[in-house]
Amino acid sequence: MDQGDEHTEAGAEAGDGDGLGRRGRDVLALERRGFAGPGVKERAIREELGLAPVRYYQLLNALLDDPRALAHDPVTVNRLRRVREARRAER
Repeated sequence: MDQGDEHTEAGAEAGDGDGLGRRGRDVLALERRGFAGPGVKERAIREELGLAPVRYYQLLNALLDDPRALAHDPVTVNRLRRVREARRAER
């Protein structure tokens, strides 16, 4: 699957006016939450979204490059972009 397919999957359904689909909104909502300890977030990903954590992070990464996600939740998207860039710089 190429990155364009991930954009489509994350935002495929009609959104709340910004064009972002339900799955994309759900991924960003989960990412806004704080998690108490190791494994808690992964459990929430599986139970609440029905996704494997690897797939979740693939979708999340695609959302960070999607202008619809930025329009929907600029604070979360910009924070995650900064984290991603910092990790890339460390490599």
